[in-house]
Amino acid sequence: MGREDHSKGKKAGRKTGGDSRKPFFKGKTPYEKKEKPKTSTGNKDEMRLNKYIANSGMCSRREADLYITSGNVWVNGKPITEMGYKVKLTDEVRFDGRLISPEKKEYVLLNKPKGFVTTTSPERTRTVMELVSNASKSKLAPVGRLDRNTTGLLLFTNDDELLKKLTHHKSRVRKIYHVELDKNIRLEDFKKIEAGIKLQEGYVNVDEISYIKDATKRELGIQLQSNKNGILRKLFEHLGYDVLRMDRVVFGGLTKKDLPRGHWRVLKEQEVINMRMM
Repeated sequence: MGREDHSKGKKAGRKTGGDSRKPFFKGKTPYEKKEKPKTSTGNKDEMRLNKYIANSGMCSRREADLYITSGNVWVNGKPITEMGYKVKLTDEVRFDGRLISPEKKEYVLLNKPKGFVTTTSPERTRTVMELVSNASKSKLAPVGRLDRNTTGLLLFTNDDELLKKLTHHKSRVRKIYHVELDKNIRLEDFKKIEAGIKLQEGYVNVDEISYIKDATKRELGIQLQSNKNGILRKLFEHLGYDVLRMDRVVFGGLTKKDLPRGHWRVLKEQEVINMRMM
């Protein structure tokens, strides 16, 4: 009887953890967990060469690999063909002979409202930079200018090469404006604009001028490619008209469709390609 009771006591002890030589937990106890190995975050001042190229907007990472293996990419004056090669942000990288930057190229289209000045300089008055302040972390710049009282499409980018191309005096970017005058335009003045008018700033040649459908003869649609700031207002002032309203409704192939006044959107990939081909 005593032996039987003693046996039961041992079993009970095992169930309640009485036998300290055998742990109750199966596997490792919480005290036996191994620390996770520390992972390196890498050098933030370095990045893979293919990513550097992709960020510059030249091509995709996969395409960049092909250019690298073909010897078309140079770093600090030497061709690099090694896959996975890392570069520093301070390195000079050339892609097909062109110096590139790793900053991702961004393109933002704004439907500018009235009352904002087109400038990147901080001023007491309201500027267009306020309207696109949350569009990108990069430093964007406007492509060309719209004066304070002109509304409509204004493109912003950090792509210096494209910006210089689109604002060059020989640039052929199509722009269409909806203009409202203080009075009906005379037929003789309409024809003068069609033929081209010489101002102090030089000749102003429009591609096309037309009346707005179902509107008075005070409202006109004008297409031109000039990059001279405020040239349309000067043209109408020269002819004796005051411009009450001017709205840029087309810039290149970009329109105001689904873009309310004061709002912005990011350009689609195909739109960027089209702008670069101009």
